[in-house]
Amino acid sequence: MGGDVGFDEFAAAAWPRLRRSAYLLCSDDHLAEDLAQTALVRTYARWGRIRRGDALAYARRVLVNHNIDRFRRRHGVTEVGGDALLAADDLQRGDDPDTVADRDHLVRLLGDLSVKERRVVVLRHYFDLSEADTAAELGVSRGTVKSTLSRALVKLRLGLDAERDDLRTRP
Repeated sequence: MGGDVGFDEFAAAAWPRLRRSAYLLCSDDHLAEDLAQTALVRTYARWGRIRRGDALAYARRVLVNHNIDRFRRRHGVTEVGGDALLAADDLQRGDDPDTVADRDHLVRLLGDLSVKERRVVVLRHYFDLSEADTAAELGVSRGTVKSTLSRALVKLRLGLDAERDDLRTRP
């Protein structure tokens, strides 16, 4: 029991953010749960060696790396999103319908990005990591983070502009 002290509280507090992050990375509700669970299982296995202040960073790193490994193993397989399932889950928890719609919209926009772009956007803007931390976490250079983020943000802006134009032209 000595190594377990505090893990239950950490897992309960970290679960929502890990699950949401995983969903933003893969756009699949069931896979997101699997990724988040794997991150917590692997964090638990090393709990005695992880400093408390770094536990979330460790779990996040496991989550991102596991998703990268999964993608490498299944390269070329298209994932099907579980947007409706996630939205229903959010509404069931009592989230505001406008907030759920915003999340759904964000997930759809992120779905238009490449896997690499999505990882960088999620780490930089959802986890609020610096360029250097994002680069270290993904094992790439800061320049790669900058250029990937720049391309991703252009795609996101173009997606938003296209949606606005579509709304304006509707009768």
